[in-house]
Amino acid sequence: MKLSNIRLEVMQTIEQSMDGLLSKYLKPIEENWQPSDLLPDSREPDFFEEIEEIQALAKEMSYDLFAVLIGDTVTEEVLPTYEAWLMDIEGIDQKNPNGWSKWVRAWTAEENRHGDLLNKYLYLSGRVNMREMEISTQHLLNDGIDLRTGRDPYRSFIYTSFQELATNISHRRVATLARKTGNDLLAKICGVIAADEARHANAYMDFVKRMFEIDASEIMLALEDMMKKKIVMPAHFLRESGGGMGELFTHFSDAAQRIRVYTTQDYIDILQSLLKEWDIENIAGINDSAEEAREYLMALPKRLQRVSERIRIPEKQFEFKWIAA
Repeated sequence: MKLSNIRLEVMQTIEQSMDGLLSKYLKPIEENWQPSDLLPDSREPDFFEEIEEIQALAKEMSYDLFAVLIGDTVTEEVLPTYEAWLMDIEGIDQKNPNGWSKWVRAWTAEENRHGDLLNKYLYLSGRVNMREMEISTQHLLNDGIDLRTGRDPYRSFIYTSFQELATNISHRRVATLARKTGNDLLAKICGVIAADEARHANAYMDFVKRMFEIDASEIMLALEDMMKKKIVMPAHFLRESGGGMGELFTHFSDAAQRIRVYTTQDYIDILQSLLKEWDIENIAGINDSAEEAREYLMALPKRLQRVSERIRIPEKQFEFKWIAA
């Protein structure tokens, strides 16, 4: 379905500021960190000693924590799918490059480093069945994504605001848990990735805030719709060899909840932070439908809190094919 002209006008209005937004939220390539900055240098004489230390520390990490780290890596490596989705949003034109397509490519270039870095770390760790991990990555790319946003820029950037905040939490928590086991290298790796995700979240929240300033009623309705459908994680189709599409995601999610890397409470907290960031309670000049949507959104965190109190996470660990015996 073709989107309304007002949405395209909103996209064009924000695009006029894109050069400033690019410099504000993304770093110059030559000044940015690269995976090789954080990993042992194979040209150096102590390379093998550093690998031995990585492998020794990896063995000290809990099973669930290592499973979550691998799942996070697979999620980061499916970047081509996310770029293809963003490039298809109404108002973004990759055939006639505009400010928005510049944003998507620059964002992709920064994000691409995350999967590269984590993949190399896991390869060096000696604890991963790399073939099984690679099969999961290929499946996830092949299966695609359904983020329930369509080609709508409002829904899409609401989604990315939420998702970047979620990935920031996940990587930051893995960093904290890794540091507790003495794995300072992995803590640093996840910490720099988390910092990227925080910057990206700020950018997408800024985009949405500008949309509220121009077309408040329609984006309020879009936010209500996204929260009613629930924000699904990018890896919700996750599977392993021999498994069906999406069968592995619940086990991955359970592991993350058991070690409190990403929980139902985090989902609620992110929603509350977005309601505050976009000042939903005080948005003025909206129509009756949007007013009803606001009432729903403001009541939603308490409703989700009641639901979360009834959720029980399995205590038994799932045996992932990713993790070497």
